Amino acid sequence: MKTFKILLTILAFNSWFLNAQDLKPEYQKFISKFIEEVKTSDKEAVAKRIKFPFKRDYPIPSVKDKADFVKRYNQIFDKVLIQKITKSDPAKDWSEVGWRGIMLDRGDLWIDTDGKIISINHQSDEELKLKNSLIAEQKKNVNTSISKFKEPVAILETTKFRIRIDDLGNNNYRYVSWSIKKKMTDTPDLVMEKGVFVADGTGGNHHYEFKKGNFRYECHFIVLGEKKSAPAALIVYQSGKEILSQDAKIVSR
Repeated sequence: MKTFKILLTILAFNSWFLNAQDLKPEYQKFISKFIEEVKTSDKEAVAKRIKFPFKRDYPIPSVKDKADFVKRYNQIFDKVLIQKITKSDPAKDWSEVGWRGIMLDRGDLWIDTDGKIISINHQSDEELKLKNSLIAEQKKNVNTSISKFKEPVAILETTKFRIRIDDLGNNNYRYVSWSIKKKMTDTPDLVMEKGVFVADGTGGNHHYEFKKGNFRYECHFIVLGEKKSAPAALIVYQSGKEILSQDAKIVSR
């Protein structure tokens, strides 16, 4: 699920499988236990494997806590995912991919080497329906000039700007910004399309890049960074020279 929306390039995605290794016996043991928990619908046991908040595909809200997870269990673990898990063979269908963890099949579900669920990339029909409903709602709550998009990517805020990034489809991303004091229903101060997604290595860090004349705007998302580093940043270049750099908070994504 894009997230968790963790976004990855095809090259990075393929590298997982090139580096995948057969699962060690000690890992097969807790994977077998997890399979049994799912098979018996032991929601409480599965919930203990989750670190909250647990992200779902934006704009679906993250799972807040254990109670929220149990309530939404059937929405996340639908028949398709349950069948994939319960019919899987720990030795054949699960593989270790270095520091990234252990994946089921082609990454439908990831578990770390401590037995904690890192991400669930499968999306049920119920979640897809909810996602589409939430996207439709977002389209009503932005300025009409920018209400057409495939799906939202993120909303960022710096000390001066409110920034919205949307996926317009066909690998075309749009950057929209307002003064921090304005609302998203106001006319935008700046709109740029034909943005691109750039993976910064294979650790999950990435950014979106937009160009307007001799200006280049980059919105960075920090997945792996220093302990006190901001989760995001806006960097602006003019003719290749950095003219602005501001930390940003992720309002939603």
